[in-house]
Amino acid sequence: MSSLRKRTGAFVASFLAMFLGSAIIMAFASMLDTAEASGATGTARETLVTMANVVGGWGLLLVVFAVTSTLTLSVRQRAAEMALLKSVGATPAQLGRMIVGEAAGLAVAAALLGIVPGMLLGRALLGMLHDTDQVPADVGYTFGPIAVSMGIGITVVSAVGAALITARRTTRVRVTESLADAAVDTGGLSKKRIVFAVIFLLVAVQQAVITVTVMEGDSMAMATSGQADIFAAIGLSLLAPAIMRRVTALVAGPLRLLGGAAGGLAADTMSRRTSALASAVTPVILFVATAVGTLFLQSTENAALDAAGLAKTSEQKNIETLNFVVIGMVVLFTAIMLVNTLIAATAHRRREFGQTRLAGATPGQVLGGVAVESAVLTVTGVLVGTVASVFTIVPFGLARRDSATPDGSVWTYLAVVALAAVLTGATAYAATRKAVRVPAVEAALN
Repeated sequence: MSSLRKRTGAFVASFLAMFLGSAIIMAFASMLDTAEASGATGTARETLVTMANVVGGWGLLLVVFAVTSTLTLSVRQRAAEMALLKSVGATPAQLGRMIVGEAAGLAVAAALLGIVPGMLLGRALLGMLHDTDQVPADVGYTFGPIAVSMGIGITVVSAVGAALITARRTTRVRVTESLADAAVDTGGLSKKRIVFAVIFLLVAVQQAVITVTVMEGDSMAMATSGQADIFAAIGLSLLAPAIMRRVTALVAGPLRLLGGAAGGLAADTMSRRTSALASAVTPVILFVATAVGTLFLQSTENAALDAAGLAKTSEQKNIETLNFVVIGMVVLFTAIMLVNTLIAATAHRRREFGQTRLAGATPGQVLGGVAVESAVLTVTGVLVGTVASVFTIVPFGLARRDSATPDGSVWTYLAVVALAAVLTGATAYAATRKAVRVPAVEAALN
């Protein structure tokens, strides 16, 4: 029963990522169904296609990245199980088929369950376009084969691809190394991960340079600068294990010296859980980078129009709507993934919490240690996410206002930071509080 419970918990994060991802993909892809079925022309058709391609495309990139991240976390949490299977004779090919088969099954189930939410979300999206007069009210909503095929197909392909990547690393590790990974989750950076991180960061730099040099003084600079923060956030997220190792090494001493029992517990556990911390900090980075970058980009654009005494054109209104849809989508998706990842990671630590309490720590000290970890995660995610947002707001400010200082209120930034802190802290506290309610002996043995 304990093994089944652990396996079930390990699958939750991956399943929710696939479920939410498929619903988001279907919702935006349904704009293409709507454009075709309604026979929309002119500006209305262009708006629907743009919404599907631009916003849906970024949603796809975030979804694939989230599925890969959470699936890797779920498999890593089962390192001891993988080591046991290897020790009794399971071959790498058998383990690989098991991981890929589980991922494919989860993906199909998640995609099918995502059809109804995707339909509802797509209808709400078209309603927003009606309300803002970007699409005529007589254009009816259609949820058809494009949405379904893209939602199911992309979800399954991304899940299988992520499983193949994860399975390749898992099955190539020797039994002794698997057991060590199960005990100490330090996680390293593979060469491929570093290469992809560098590629994403170079693309972010390229978009920033194009914004400043080619798009100077043009509102179309939003098309290039708006992408830079997402590319940078993904690149930095790929480097999250290395970042968290450096952060842990930096704060461990002060935490042990000044943080009391809770600080000492946090320092010790953080040094053993780099990979889990990296998975938890990733949605914080994506959330902060995209929210801050897009909000301040739009504020700078509004300030540029006001300074020129110009009213917004229909196209500019469409772009503003797209920006806020991006923010809403990213906030919703990353917030849910942040909560989901933290719950999955914390629930997996119930045995660790039980052993810590048997060693003499009180439930309050365990909760305090997790609170310190959450604070470190939040600060790290906010700082890295802010760095990623600079790839958007500084080049766009230079292009539109000839100033590296973005327009917008500091309260906007503080609101984004506060939301990230509340989501991280409240989720970790609630999950830990539930875990420590289990008697220490029972938790330690399971």
